[in-house]
Amino acid sequence: MSTTIIITVCSLLLIAYAFDLTASRTKIPSVILLLLLGWLVKQVTTFTNVRVPNLTAILPVLGTIGLILIVLEGALELELDKSKIPIIKKSFIVGFFPMVILAFLMAATFQYFGGGSFKNNLTNVIPLCVVSSAIAIPSVKNLKATDKEFIIYESSLSDIIGVLFFNFMALNATINVASFTEFALELLIIIIVSFVSTATLSFLLSKIEHPIKFGPIILLVILIYAIAKLYHLPSLVFILLLGLFLGNLDKLKQFHWIQRLKPDQLEVEVNKFHELVGEATFLIRALFFLLFGYLIESAEILNTDTLNWALGIVFMIFLIRAIQLKLSKLNLRPLLFVAPRGLITILLFLAIEPNQHIPLMNKSLIIQVIVLTALVMMFGLMNTSRNEQKH
Repeated sequence: MSTTIIITVCSLLLIAYAFDLTASRTKIPSVILLLLLGWLVKQVTTFTNVRVPNLTAILPVLGTIGLILIVLEGALELELDKSKIPIIKKSFIVGFFPMVILAFLMAATFQYFGGGSFKNNLTNVIPLCVVSSAIAIPSVKNLKATDKEFIIYESSLSDIIGVLFFNFMALNATINVASFTEFALELLIIIIVSFVSTATLSFLLSKIEHPIKFGPIILLVILIYAIAKLYHLPSLVFILLLGLFLGNLDKLKQFHWIQRLKPDQLEVEVNKFHELVGEATFLIRALFFLLFGYLIESAEILNTDTLNWALGIVFMIFLIRAIQLKLSKLNLRPLLFVAPRGLITILLFLAIEPNQHIPLMNKSLIIQVIVLTALVMMFGLMNTSRNEQKH
């Protein structure tokens, strides 16, 4: 039995790798193919009466680790200098305002049709308002550098803002001045923790001479994230700051204290670390979407009760995005199409407490919105003209 499992998992991951290799030519987001492959595996196991244990509990674990690695990998690729300030500002604006506007519009609509408190409705719809870096970043590898950079910034910031927004709404019984004060304090604490942790991890990365060093560093990153999350701190801020620091050592060499880390030697180690994070990200992301596809029921995809809602939500997502891109004086093509929902949407949906759930928000709606936004991205990127692709 164990041999069969090993063969199956290895085969599925190799197929996932083939999807990744061919994505630049087919323009089909690998997430669509991974979900389909996972769903097909479920049909085969059902047809052949193969008994598979309940894997539902594994999904949030894979998702959390995947989110950490994806944001870290994206942050390691970003360059920080004065010339990047305009694109950072625009990516923040495009990541923030459409999310907030869409969330309040959807919450008001859900309350009108389904009742319940506005706070609970808002908590439930936030997962659908966050751009998924897990899908967006791998899907724009072949866009020109400026578009790719914008998407990395926007989707990473969207994940962070979305988690902050969700936690603020979900963890506060009432929204008042005290809530905002506590939120500001938590943000300050995580910034301090981030600087201390980043300095410590960088020091360890530069000083450890044992051949096994990157694995323990990644484990420490995940541990710090999990502990911070346990205390309801915005942990993704730490991941973003760590990645930005390690990815921009060449711009920090003028600081005296950086010299203690031997930046030239550390840069070599960071490049190796970046490669390992990339490999680990691929494996975890592939396993997450394969498992999610496996757990999807056919009835959930074809649920006509939620399909109209899903189509309406997707229409609003791209309408508000188009308006914001125009206001920010950014090209609609191809940026308009890259607004997928995915891993972070699933994680936040699973994090909603049972007493906060509303009837209109269910797994079928989540799945349909994820699939529809991924399809819009797929067809949008397929129609992107060649001069917008990197050569």
